[in-house]
Amino acid sequence: MTPNRLRHLASAATESARLAGALALAMLLLVMAGCASTPRLADTTRSELPSRAQLADVPFYGQRDYQCGPASLAMVLDASGTPVAVDTLIPQVFIPGREGSVQPEMLGTVRRHGRIPFLIEGSLDALITEIDAGHPVVVMQNLSLPAWPLWHYAVAIGFDLDENEMILHSGMEPERLESFKRFDATWARSDRWAFVALAPGELPAGNYASGNLDAIAEFERVQGERAAIPAWEALVARHRDFAMGHFALGNARHATGDTRGAMAAFEDAATQDPGLAAAWLNLGLLHGDLEQADEARTALEQAASLPGPWQDQARKALDDLKTGV
Repeated sequence: MTPNRLRHLASAATESARLAGALALAMLLLVMAGCASTPRLADTTRSELPSRAQLADVPFYGQRDYQCGPASLAMVLDASGTPVAVDTLIPQVFIPGREGSVQPEMLGTVRRHGRIPFLIEGSLDALITEIDAGHPVVVMQNLSLPAWPLWHYAVAIGFDLDENEMILHSGMEPERLESFKRFDATWARSDRWAFVALAPGELPAGNYASGNLDAIAEFERVQGERAAIPAWEALVARHRDFAMGHFALGNARHATGDTRGAMAAFEDAATQDPGLAAAWLNLGLLHGDLEQADEARTALEQAASLPGPWQDQARKALDDLKTGV
């Protein structure tokens, strides 16, 4: 047998093995899809949301090989009022060694472009509630098996409750229809990771006080306190009893020179949580700066009475107030 013939047989065997492997994988995926069940929506979701919704103002950008991350970001940033070309985003989020984009780079790029990425609860109810609120949602899917992941980002732009279907900008296909069952099976393999990208001052539809605080704080670290103030104000307007939101707003206002606004926010924080020593301390120090001795003393005494890391600083501030330092 000639060497060329040997090479031909080896090549044919390799191709046959690849084909057999691909067919086996395809059959396994079909079996898994058949075993998956259609996720059940809460009764309140079905009663409160329309039967069908689709966001018409979300542009579509085709997702070339391994560039579904930049394309998905371009779609949601454009929809939020910040158009950015896909080619501009590729070097910011695409990691050649990993043949794709990973979550931290996705979220960090959103912040650098002046938008806040808010992670949402990993449920179909939460996802379609965001769409109903006008928020396109970037979702991460695994289109293969956990052992051989094929990670993919798409943008959820609509739903049909009667047909149990999602509407996605995905790959090279705009307005792709995907059954709830198929979509949820692939989304679940990413632990149902998803986020919305919103302008400062806008919040997700879901009730995520602590999660929103974390998202805004990360945005503030990138864009600064002044850019974050509308977001903090929106947070405390929705969650009036959330002391840490008021406290964060106070810090941001103080950093931008708004002393009166900062004091009001710290007062709100202390009212909502009288045990928040840092709020009392900051309030007392600001009253002291304005030479309001009685108000400063009251706040500092409250801070000094609370055990914890701020107690010594509050006691020192009280001593300084008494000695006129």
